Amino acid sequence: MADEKIVNMGEKKLPFIKGYIRAGIILLITIILLVIVLTNIFIVKENEFKVVRQFGEVVRIIEQPGLNMKIPFIQSVTTLPKYQMTYNVQEAEINTKDKKRLIIDNYTVWKIDDPKKLIANARTLVNAETKMAEFVFSTVRSELGQLNYDDIINDEKSSRGSLNDQVTDIVNELLEKDDYGIVVTDVRMKRTDLPEENEQSVFTRMISERESTAQGYLSKGDAEKNRIIAETDSEVKEMLANAEANAEEIRSQGESEAAKMYNSAYSKDPEFYEMYRTLQSYKQTINDETVIIIPFDSPYAQLLKGAQ
Repeated sequence: MADEKIVNMGEKKLPFIKGYIRAGIILLITIILLVIVLTNIFIVKENEFKVVRQFGEVVRIIEQPGLNMKIPFIQSVTTLPKYQMTYNVQEAEINTKDKKRLIIDNYTVWKIDDPKKLIANARTLVNAETKMAEFVFSTVRSELGQLNYDDIINDEKSSRGSLNDQVTDIVNELLEKDDYGIVVTDVRMKRTDLPEENEQSVFTRMISERESTAQGYLSKGDAEKNRIIAETDSEVKEMLANAEANAEEIRSQGESEAAKMYNSAYSKDPEFYEMYRTLQSYKQTINDETVIIIPFDSPYAQLLKGAQ
């Protein structure tokens, strides 16, 4: 009887155990599926391309941002940048048209234009960048080799501005010809220097040229100063002559008017005028040490004595 009870209880518990096992298996499968799904979902950002490969072959290139999914265990995803990148070209020495050596240092701004072409022909981003750098260097060397040294370094008449645009256009033509899937947006010269052994001689020549230019400016300034001084002296002399002539005319007119006034006054009382002129002469000729001898009966002696 006891054995029968144990068997009956075991038969009753068996369905519950099977149910737990089934639920556990379902839960495990669900977790595995969820992990597989989550590990194969990827996000495409605004500034990137996503390249989906299947057994190494590119099957999709996704450009639009958002959520995407790949096939588990079969497909893989790699990323390529969509934004503009900067590449510093290693400085190098070139020869100008007039056989002067020059060290140039420039940088390039570029971006991926067609990811499919890049992968098909350049394979990797590094290979594409390396090829672009070769094109830039060879083009810069060729273009600068057609210019004289002074035309390159002289800021006042430098052709570097137009040269940057020319190099950019030529490099893009070469990249497009080989279908590398990248485009150069700008090439800029950061530095154009002489080799160290040539710097001192060039600096000396530049100083000499600047001193010569300064001396020319000084000579022109001295000549202009002398011209202005001469013109000013001439104007001053002319003004003084005019003023002297005007003063002489005014003086003549005044003397004429004074003579008329004297004549008019003297004609009214000649005796008073005669006495006035005599006194004026005495005022000019007599001082404290003057001794005058006059006859006792002279009119002047009579005046001094108060005689009528």
